[in-house]
Amino acid sequence: MATRAAAALTGLSRATMNRNTKPGAGQSVPRPAPRNKLTDVERTRVLEVLNSPEFVDAAPLTVWATLLDAGTYLCSVSTMYRILAENTLVKERRRLARHPKSTCPELVATAPRQVYSWDITKLAGPGKGLYYDAYVMIDIYSRYIVGVHVHHRESGVLAKELMEQIFGTHGIPRVVHADRGTAMTSKSVTALLADLEVTRSHSRPRVSNDNPYSEAWFKTLKYAPEFPTRFGSLWQARDFMNRFVDWYNHEHRHTGIGLHTPAEVFYGLAAARDAERRQVLAAARIRHPHRFGGTTRAPKIIDLPTAAWINQPEQEDQQHQVA
Repeated sequence: MATRAAAALTGLSRATMNRNTKPGAGQSVPRPAPRNKLTDVERTRVLEVLNSPEFVDAAPLTVWATLLDAGTYLCSVSTMYRILAENTLVKERRRLARHPKSTCPELVATAPRQVYSWDITKLAGPGKGLYYDAYVMIDIYSRYIVGVHVHHRESGVLAKELMEQIFGTHGIPRVVHADRGTAMTSKSVTALLADLEVTRSHSRPRVSNDNPYSEAWFKTLKYAPEFPTRFGSLWQARDFMNRFVDWYNHEHRHTGIGLHTPAEVFYGLAAARDAERRQVLAAARIRHPHRFGGTTRAPKIIDLPTAAWINQPEQEDQQHQVA
């Protein structure tokens, strides 16, 4: 049988077939011992010296240099390390900080006003090194921007003011999620959420994917054609953000929420709009059935989501997160 046909039958590549047919293929060939290898007696001697009271707390490089200054050469520094490793004697001797393992945030929202996500992004100011801070909070289920403030600086007090305004207007959510910036972990924000009995959730250190809704919205903002390179003043930055958020909430049709606007989903108008869309599609299907390929189902792109996730929990944990 040809090699090509055999390879096709076995699922192996031709190169593997050819390699395995060579004489001695698959047989391990014992490697000869290096001529400069230390004898067992010499290795034992090196270990004794390294474990001696004089050198037990010294690094192999220090031991090697000290012995060399005394006119003694036992072996190379790398050989000392190999002998120590073989005897499980190589370890970090300094006391190192042990950081607690970060818990992966697992959040689910099945309706608006359950989980809010927020973050702060920089907006370039009128000159080099000048920036404004945009505080933005989003409802993850509807993608509705519930609040945006622009300030000269990042501050826990300013973040608290943002939340107080949002909660007073749209109600208090169950969970507020953010990363681990100074404003997010400030005492002002922590105390406010604790007083309101709102669960405080944070991203894991150096894991940007734990705050996906805020990060995705910032990309939508900064890749918009009308987003300026720089803002001439704080007033201009605030005016632009207000106009952009108004467009996003009330005109932008989001693919993640069935091509509805965030406002329609946030205020409970999407279900009626969804029913109207399906009636229009059903009527069109009756008039022109040949244009729909025999299918009676509406396109999946207009389906409303049942839930929005930040790191989708395991199935058995979902009810606990929702409750």
